[in-house]
Amino acid sequence: MPESLVSFIQVLRTRDVRISPAETLDATNVLAVLGWSDRARLRDGLGMALAKTPEEEAIFNQCFDQFFARQLADFSDSSENEPAIEEEDSSAGDDPTGVDSDSSRAELPSPLEQAAAADPALQAVVDSPLVQALMNNDSNTLSLAMSKAGERAGLQNIQMFTQKGQFTRRILEAMGEEQLRSAVIELEKANSPAQAQLQRYRDILRQQVRDYVEAQYLLHAEGKTRQFMEEVLSKTRLSNIEHSYLHRVHELVRKMARKLAARHSRKRREYRRGHLDMPRTMRRGVVNDGLMFDVYWRRTRREKPQILAICDVSGSVAAYAKFLLLFLYSLQDVLPRVRSFAFSSHLGEVSDLFEQHPVEKAIELVNWKYGGATDYGTALGDFASLALDDINSNTTVIILGDARNNRGDPRLDILQSIYQRSRQVIWLNPESRIAWGTGDSEMLRYQSACHFAAECNNLKQLERIIDQLLKSTR
Repeated sequence: MPESLVSFIQVLRTRDVRISPAETLDATNVLAVLGWSDRARLRDGLGMALAKTPEEEAIFNQCFDQFFARQLADFSDSSENEPAIEEEDSSAGDDPTGVDSDSSRAELPSPLEQAAAADPALQAVVDSPLVQALMNNDSNTLSLAMSKAGERAGLQNIQMFTQKGQFTRRILEAMGEEQLRSAVIELEKANSPAQAQLQRYRDILRQQVRDYVEAQYLLHAEGKTRQFMEEVLSKTRLSNIEHSYLHRVHELVRKMARKLAARHSRKRREYRRGHLDMPRTMRRGVVNDGLMFDVYWRRTRREKPQILAICDVSGSVAAYAKFLLLFLYSLQDVLPRVRSFAFSSHLGEVSDLFEQHPVEKAIELVNWKYGGATDYGTALGDFASLALDDINSNTTVIILGDARNNRGDPRLDILQSIYQRSRQVIWLNPESRIAWGTGDSEMLRYQSACHFAAECNNLKQLERIIDQLLKSTR
């Protein structure tokens, strides 16, 4: 498989384009059939194999144009050409014979060639493929050499802008720039007029390599940097994330929700019809002298599961409740029916707010309406009057809170009643486990009336818990 195609697919994956191993093999077959000669046709063929949505197609086209750009690096020495033109203009009127002296000047050896003729070591440098390509402005050879040196240096693995200098140095060493640098130093020590010309070639080479590394950084590192930031944000305590990063966190939550939705979406299956209901079939066949014209099957009716989310929106845990609700309401296509309740002291159902407003706006209204001092006992009492009778064996109750009750009555009896009626009670506590039961925390007592209790203070933990919840409710 061509390495360039593999690198291109890696770039697409860092931009959130989903490409499976089977699709990678399809792209390889497309490349084998179409070849590299017709760039537009190759782009259309690979696009059909790799891009599956309009969004992915737009990303594919942008990455293809950047990755397979045909523009060659410019190694021309413009600073050397401009003075030559000025000198030709100034000397044109001074030649009384009218003979064109430009051809005679072109035949004169340059200072570098004169110095190389007298120094075998310098002559070896001048005769090297690198210097010859620079002197002849052979952009094809130099661009190809730079590209191969970048592959050997692992430039496709660049991730951070601080690595640009490191990869620039690796590519220059792979191209033989060290020999060129040593020659410049020796000419400078000898105060040779050839030093300026060789120094220009070296500067041109270094500038083009820097530009090449910059272009490759923009191509490869953009997606990897985003992945790195997402990994950091997903493992950071939600209360410690700065306000300027909240929009990225919201995007990350939606991305996680889409991944979970794709994983747990219901697929069409051919289910068994169940056991034959023989008594009913025989009774219906009496009118036909026992001939069974109609066959009846026993079916089991399964009650639809539901989720009741109880969120503490007091100041200490409001940020965590916000992202739990954002997660749950981003999964409406695969989650069972969700009813949401919010409290600080008194509790109320807020499901209607999420039906009437966008998720972010609804969360702001919830925090404004129910924020305040925490009283878990009063909140559990309000919940019992609102929804206790609706809880059955298909109900999952999720409670998000730190269980700090300000020394009030915890009303453990209500939580035990919820535990007995429901399928499962899940308590998510943003505090570390070592803090459970300290001070005014009632978490250790509440834990006895929960099927599952876990520390949950970042998106990675929340994603894992929601993933398990989706598995249990299918």
